[in-house]
Amino acid sequence: MKQWMKNVRTVEPYTPGEQPKESGVIKLNTNENPYGPAPGVRKVQENIDDLRLYPDPTAGALVEAIAAYHKLNANQVFVGVGSDDVLAMAFMTFFNSDKPILFPDITYSFYDVWADLFRIPYEQPALDENFRIRKEDYYKENGGVIFPNPNAPTGVYENLDFVEDIVKHNSDVVVIVDEAYIDFGGVSALELTKKYDNLLIVRTFSKSRSMAGLRIGYAMGNPELIQAMNDVKYSFNSYTMNRPSLLLGVESLKDEEYFQETVGKIIQTRTWFGEEMKKLGFTFPDSKANFIFATHNQVPAKDIFEAAKKEKIYVRFFDKSRINNHLRITIGTDEEMKKLLAFLKEYLSKVS
Repeated sequence: MKQWMKNVRTVEPYTPGEQPKESGVIKLNTNENPYGPAPGVRKVQENIDDLRLYPDPTAGALVEAIAAYHKLNANQVFVGVGSDDVLAMAFMTFFNSDKPILFPDITYSFYDVWADLFRIPYEQPALDENFRIRKEDYYKENGGVIFPNPNAPTGVYENLDFVEDIVKHNSDVVVIVDEAYIDFGGVSALELTKKYDNLLIVRTFSKSRSMAGLRIGYAMGNPELIQAMNDVKYSFNSYTMNRPSLLLGVESLKDEEYFQETVGKIIQTRTWFGEEMKKLGFTFPDSKANFIFATHNQVPAKDIFEAAKKEKIYVRFFDKSRINNHLRITIGTDEEMKKLLAFLKEYLSKVS
């Protein structure tokens, strides 16, 4: 080994969903919203200028807009380049104990990557046979807790009492609830931040607001948590948010009617699509996200995944223990889901 290689940090990187380059695909593998952002976003987009100037390092306009939307003070909001950036900053800021942080064994697969990258010890309590968190697993001593609600890739949602119980049992550490999918059927734990100063809620514009390409994420919590995250951010990169994201993010929050309409469409399609999938022999947990996590009673998930890909239909397959016979299928438009169902009917009739 070259001598300098001994000082290179090596990690097993996060693997995002495949981004196909070919045209004419049905892309249901990365949980993107099939509907465009609010009409006002497009209008503002056409008139963005001054890109030669640095953006506001405090992201003040966006912070204030998010705070107003959620009825918070501006000092209770932190913004970053997608929720991944926000979560990474939270890991660096809050998880610095020599005790392991806790997160589920089946969950967002970036958590263990960050833990390895930042040299944070961690443990992954196993979900039960129904892919639910065992809250008692989070009662033991630890250096912090994080979990998505609804969970990914399962779509399983835990109610507010359940979340509060975990927060109560972890008053000495920061608890992060990752709510990337909360708009598709759950109740946010944001209200609990009024009672618990160690609770941080993380959200994103990528899913329900159809703005994955602009990378807007944010966290909400008590001012001390937010100040600590900002201190780390300014020590890392002052100009994390670009000017278009700041302007378009503010505009997105102005059109609540459009937001509720598109989220409602996805929920309606999810319900209909789920019933059709059951008729084909699929089972899946009750999803409160913009995807379902399905397994077939006869045909291996990997076979379905590969066959669908040949037909330019992309879904997500995880070659991991306990979930390697499941497919995560993003809810697209009705037309896209009908095409997937037509493929599945034909394919399953041949192999099962």
